[in-house]
Amino acid sequence: MAYFKKPIELKAGFDGTTMTLEQYRSFQESNEIDYKYDENQYIKELTDYVSATYGEHYSKNQFQATEFIIDGGHGDGFCIGNIMKYAQRYGNKDGYNRKDILKVLHYALIQLHVHDHAGRD
Repeated sequence: MAYFKKPIELKAGFDGTTMTLEQYRSFQESNEIDYKYDENQYIKELTDYVSATYGEHYSKNQFQATEFIIDGGHGDGFCIGNIMKYAQRYGNKDGYNRKDILKVLHYALIQLHVHDHAGRD
């Protein structure tokens, strides 16, 4: 369903060329990003890891301790502290453990939530 009576022109690049919204969508669908550092695979792995934490013992009775910590106004310190803890632990306790990296990323995502819900820019 088209919402616009005439095609919208979008800038396609620094050379000043333009394309319609339909052309852009077609271009986007036909050109998958060639992730140089496999970011798409790591994002999927992180998503799977975070999803799995909702079935662990930390989330019994549909509440996580993290919720109470954030609600008590200690979200920043809790998240940043855990990011530092797992970052420093990587390579030391349990060796070069991928799970430590995933925990760093998970607490960084939770910190984004804390940041956004505190009304920060």
